[in-house]
Order: sequence, then structure tokens, then C-alpha cells
Amino acid sequence: MWSGFPLFPEQASTTAGQVDALYFFLIALTAFFSLLIAALVFGFAVRYRRRSPDDRPPAIYGSLALELTWTLIPLVIVGVIFFWSADLYVTLSQVPKNAIEVNVVGKRWMWKLQHMTGQREINELHVPVGVPVKLSLTSEDVIHSFFVPAFRMKKDAVPGRYTTAWFQATKPGRYHLFCAEYCGTRHSNMIGTIVVLEPAAFQAWLAGGASGGSLASAGEKLFQDLACVTCHKADSGARGPNLVGVFGRPVALQDGSTVTADETYIRESIVAPSAKVVAGYQPIMPTFQGLVSEEQLLQLVAYVRTLKGTEVPPVPAAAAPAAAPATGTR
Repeated sequence: MWSGFPLFPEQASTTAGQVDALYFFLIALTAFFSLLIAALVFGFAVRYRRRSPDDRPPAIYGSLALELTWTLIPLVIVGVIFFWSADLYVTLSQVPKNAIEVNVVGKRWMWKLQHMTGQREINELHVPVGVPVKLSLTSEDVIHSFFVPAFRMKKDAVPGRYTTAWFQATKPGRYHLFCAEYCGTRHSNMIGTIVVLEPAAFQAWLAGGASGGSLASAGEKLFQDLACVTCHKADSGARGPNLVGVFGRPVALQDGSTVTADETYIRESIVAPSAKVVAGYQPIMPTFQGLVSEEQLLQLVAYVRTLKGTEVPPVPAAAAPAAAPATGTR
């Protein structure tokens, strides 16, 4: 209906219709009360105008019925908006379990994307139609915002932390990708394309794309190259905590607090290891800030995830060829 109008791109994701429904409801509600208030202001101005200098309006002592009416009606409307918005927020926040994963790094002025099977792209992302796609976003410099109008999806990429978003495309095609957060003089050039393919075409693209192995296998190699294995061993004399099974679990810290070992915590432990020291260990680990890039940090995080005994969710068999599994041992 609105595909030919610039302000309303086509709906090309499973949640686009829900976002538009809430948006149009808010627009209609705003328009209705704007016209109602304007009409009342004009009507009252005419009806109750002062007709002579001696004209005095009668005293008004209030009306309980009127007070209840203009209190309860807005309360109901605000309640509808709140619960509708909250339900949509939960839908947009809960990533489906069968989603394939793509890591996204924003950098002035480009988007760098890497699939869990190893394929890398710049300013272009190939995905299969009908399959949920989870995006793990971060930034190398300033705040960027990953915005795909046709999917009604937007998420900030923040330096120093990971944010998550997801979408499921419903139509094959090419869709615009923008940075929606001003990031510098060439902000307008930070654009890209989401290429949505049929499962067979996506499988052919994966098969033809250059890949140096999965993200986790690259992380394992980097783990060895950086000599992390010399401290993070399974024996009792190790100078660093054992990483097997740590991902997703609570970790006790020296100050008595606990933290969940998620992607952000693992990243922080690499670039600022003294920020949260694990109980029972000394803060002797050197920082790797500036020594590893954001892409390498994502590789290390992917490797640590495989050490918990469950693999990173693979690309569905119908949408991608089998990739060499990343080893979960050292």
C-alpha cells in the first residue's frame, strides 16, 4: 500500500507489520485528539465569548463526572499504548533460538560483517529468506546505528560493548542499510545493502564465498598465537581461570560480586583484564587493548563460546553448506 511513498518503504520482515500497526495507531490517535482539541478551543471561543464589558461568566464549582471522564479515558489510552509497545519490545528483543549469527563491526565509514562460517563482507550482507538472523554489533570508534528501513529494525553499535538485534526477511531482494547515528563528516556515505536470497541461492553464495574457516576456529588459532593457553589451563597450577564451560555462567570476582560471562564480559577481560578479576587469581594478565582488532575480539569470543560444550548455532542445513566445526579442546 505504502511502497511507492518515500516515507513508507515496503514491509520485508516478520516484525515490520507490527511496528507499522503501532506507528499508525499513534498517528491516528494524535490526529484525532489534535482535531478534537482544536475544534473545542474554537467552539468554546465562539460560544463563551464575552459579549459586553459588563458580561460576567457564572461561577463553576466543578463536576465529578467530568473529572473522572478526562482522567479515566487518557488512563485507558496510555495503558493500551504501554502494553502494546511493551509486547512489541519483547518481540524485538527475544532472538529466536534457530537464528543464524552475524557479527557486525561499525567503523567510520563502513560496515564490516562476518558470518559464523567465516565469510566476510563490507557494506553488504547476504542472508536467506525466512530464516531469523541475529546481529551482534559493536564499533571500533564512535557510536553507529544499524538501520534497515524495510525491516523496521535499528540498533546502535556502541564502542566497548556488544548489542544484539535480529530480523527475519520475508521477501527476496536488495534492501538499503544506513547508519542512523551521526558519526562524522562522511556519515552520509556509511550505507550498504542487505541481500536476501532464496535458500538455494544463499547456499550457492556460501559455497562460492572465500572462507578461511569458521569464526571459532580463527579464534582458537588466535588464542594459541597470543599464548593465552599458557595461563588459561585446566590444571590446578594455572595462572588464569579455566575457560571451559565459563560462557553464560556466573563468575565470582575478587570483590565478592558476581558477573555473567557473556560476550561483553569476555571482551572486557581481554582489553581491560584488571577491571573484573576472578576470585582466587591475581591481576597479572596484560591488556590486549590495541593489540587485537574488534574482529579478532569477536573471534576470541566465538571460540570461548564453543568451550561451553554447545556449538554456536549453525546456518540451517537448507540454507548453507556444512562448515568445518570448530574444535572445543585446546
